[in-house]
Amino acid sequence: MNDRLPASASTSIRLSVNATASTDPEALNATAKFVATPEGTALAYGSLVFMALLPIFFGALRSVTCSKSKNAADMPETITSRDAARFPIIASCTLFGLYLFFKVFSQEYINLLLSVYFFVLGVLALSHTMSPLMSRIFPASFPNKQYQLLFTQGSGESKEEIVNYEFDTKNLVCLLISSVVGVWYLLKKHWIANNLFGLAFALNGVELLHLNNVSTGCILLGGLFIYDVFWVFGTNVMVTVAKSFEAPIKLVFPQDLLEKGLEASNFAMLGLGDIVIPGIFIALLLRFDVSLNKNSRTYFYSSFLAYIFGLGLTIFVMHTFKHAQPALLYLVPACVGFPVIIALFKGELTEMFSYESSEEVLPASPRLTSFPTVSGSPASLASSMDAVSVATGSSPRHRRLQPTSMYEESSEETKEEATESEKKDQ
Repeated sequence: MNDRLPASASTSIRLSVNATASTDPEALNATAKFVATPEGTALAYGSLVFMALLPIFFGALRSVTCSKSKNAADMPETITSRDAARFPIIASCTLFGLYLFFKVFSQEYINLLLSVYFFVLGVLALSHTMSPLMSRIFPASFPNKQYQLLFTQGSGESKEEIVNYEFDTKNLVCLLISSVVGVWYLLKKHWIANNLFGLAFALNGVELLHLNNVSTGCILLGGLFIYDVFWVFGTNVMVTVAKSFEAPIKLVFPQDLLEKGLEASNFAMLGLGDIVIPGIFIALLLRFDVSLNKNSRTYFYSSFLAYIFGLGLTIFVMHTFKHAQPALLYLVPACVGFPVIIALFKGELTEMFSYESSEEVLPASPRLTSFPTVSGSPASLASSMDAVSVATGSSPRHRRLQPTSMYEESSEETKEEATESEKKDQ
C-alpha cells in the first residue's frame, strides 16, 4: 500500500495509510510489519473524519461574517473563474518543481526551510483561529489595548499602504500560545502539534477563500478532480514528493494508539486539500442559503452530508482494493452532485448558478442598468446620480468604504458651487 504525504498546502489531496514519522530503516521495517487492529483502524478513520468536519462546519459559518470585518487581515480572498481555471495548472507546476528540487538538492535542507516557513504560517493561522474563542473567555474587565501595524511606501500624495494590520492584547495572548505550539512542532514534530496547525490551516482556508459563484466552484473542483487522478495514478511524481515532503499540511491519527499511546507512529492521514477544496464550495452554498432568506440551510446540510458520504466511500474503496486513493475522485461528484440535484427538484437551479457571493458583502448596493446622461454642468451629473439613488433606494458606495464627515462636507460644498455656477451660466 503506497504511503503518501501531501505535496503542498494547496495540492494535498489524497488519503493514505500506514505512514511513519520516522526515517530510521529499522523503524520503517517495524512499521511495515505492523498490522492494525480493527479497533485501531476504526478509531483512526473515525477521528480523521471527525477532524475533517470541524474546519468545514465552523469555517463555513465564519465565512458568512468574515467579509464584514474592517480588519484587512480578516478580509476574504475571492476566487474567480479565471483563478479556478489556472489553479490546477499552477498546482501541477508547483508539484513538479518540488519533484525536481528533491531530485537535485538535499532533502534535509529543503525540509528545514519548509519547517521554518510553515512554523511562521502555522503560528499566525492558529492565532487567528483562537482569537474569537479568546474574546469570549477573557472577562470584560481585561485591559484590552488596541494596536496597529502599518507599513507604507513613498511619501506625500504618492504614499501607498502595504500592510495595515489591527490587533489587540487578546490577539497577542493568542500569538503567544500559538508560538508555544509552534516550537513544540518545530522541535518534536509531534502528531498532535501537526494536527493543531493542520486544523488551523484548514479552518482559515474555508473561512477566507471565497468562491464568487457556483460555476467557479464547479470549474475549480472539476479541474482538481482531473489533476488529482492524473498525478496519483498517472505518474510517480506525487509519490516521490509525498514521501520526501514534511509539513503540517495533513491531519494524522495513529492506528496503533491503543497499543503505543501518544508515542504511536503508524498513521492514517488525510491531506488538507481534501478538506479545504470541498470546504470552500460548501461554504459558498451556506452563503447562498443565507441569501435566500428562507431560514433554512438545505444546500449547506446536503453538501455537508455529501462530503461525509464521499469521504466514507474513499475509505471503503481504499480498504477494498488495498491501495491509496485520491479522495477528490469521490468527494467532487458527491459535493457537487447532491446540491445540484436538490436545486433541480426545488426549481432553484437557475437561481443557484446566478448567485454571486460578492453580493452578500453589500446586499443593498445599487446596480446601474444605464448610465446617467451628463450635459450642461456638473450639477446635471449630481442630479442624475441622485435620481439613480432614489430609484435604487440606496446611495452608490464602494465596498467597505464609509463616508467621513469631511467627505460629506466637501461633497455639499461641491454641490453648492456647482449650483451657483449653473445659475451664472443661465
